[in-house]
Amino acid sequence: MKFIYNDGGRSLAGFKGKAEDCVCRAIAIATGKPYQEVYEVLGNGNANQRKGKYEKKSKAGKLTANRGINVGRKWFKEYMAQLGFKWIPTMNIGSGCKVHLRDGELPMGTIICNVSKHFVAVIDGVIQDTHDCSREGTRCVYGYYQLQNK
Repeated sequence: MKFIYNDGGRSLAGFKGKAEDCVCRAIAIATGKPYQEVYEVLGNGNANQRKGKYEKKSKAGKLTANRGINVGRKWFKEYMAQLGFKWIPTMNIGSGCKVHLRDGELPMGTIICNVSKHFVAVIDGVIQDTHDCSREGTRCVYGYYQLQNK
């Protein structure tokens, strides 16, 4: 799969250093929204959610989006729906990996893929991220958010 470096406007927004902000970057890239705007929405979602039984102490209740986002939360799914995305699962419990981050296995258009411990924007078959996360086409896609035509 082709790869293009894209930080989603993170550096333009004045953020520096490393962060676990792949969800924020992927959404900013896929929607074209400013990184700062997406960061604030995700940060507010984190700040207002209760701490789950298995969540890191650094995630829930903090007004930040640079330490990871729990994408299974109801508020996150509602936010993605508001942006016009629909969740398409590609894997079930016990089914094994059927879709990989490689050419021909994902639909064209704007999608945000959920892969192991990472979210990545793929636009018309091109990975747009800060690094090539495809693992040479072997990375399993658990599911993806697909931008719906409005």
